[in-house]
Order: sequence, then C-alpha cells, then structure tokens
Amino acid sequence: MRNYECTYILDTRLGDDASTAVMERFAAVVNDNQGEVRQVKPWGKRRFAYELKGRREGVYVTMQFAAEPDTMAELRRQMSLSDDVLRSLFLANN
Repeated sequence: MRNYECTYILDTRLGDDASTAVMERFAAVVNDNQGEVRQVKPWGKRRFAYELKGRREGVYVTMQFAAEPDTMAELRRQMSLSDDVLRSLFLANN
C-alpha cells in the first residue's frame, strides 16, 4: 500500500451535518476498498482568491490514507462525480 494525502474543497451551502456526511462517505470509499484512513482534518471555511465554480468560499478538508492505487483512483472518481466537491488534489507520500 502507498501513502496518500488528499485535500478537497466542499461547497459551503452544505452545512455542517452534510459536510460531515460527505467526509464520512469519502473515508468509507477508502475503507471499503481495503485502504486505511489515517486522519481526516477539516480546516474550516476559507475565502478563495478568485471564484471557483461560482463560489467565493469553501470548506477545506485534508485526508491522509494508505491504499492501493486502484483505491485512490476510485476515490478520485467519486470526488469528480460529486457536486459537493469544488476541487480536489491528490498527492502520493513516500
């Protein structure tokens, strides 16, 4: 398994409960595919330097996990299909 770090930005219109549910859903994608979530750390609401999909602010979240490359690809696919995620970034940590 490889170590990954994913930072993603959620739409602020979700609210706290819905944001938590989205974070849990993405962690479940990793766990359901034989991965291990090490940490999920919400940064809170931040203002953007420029508009992103018509929004001026978003909720930043960082998730560190260990998984196979196929699991990371599935998580990336799930995030790209979700309307709740404004942007995501995946990094492989050695």
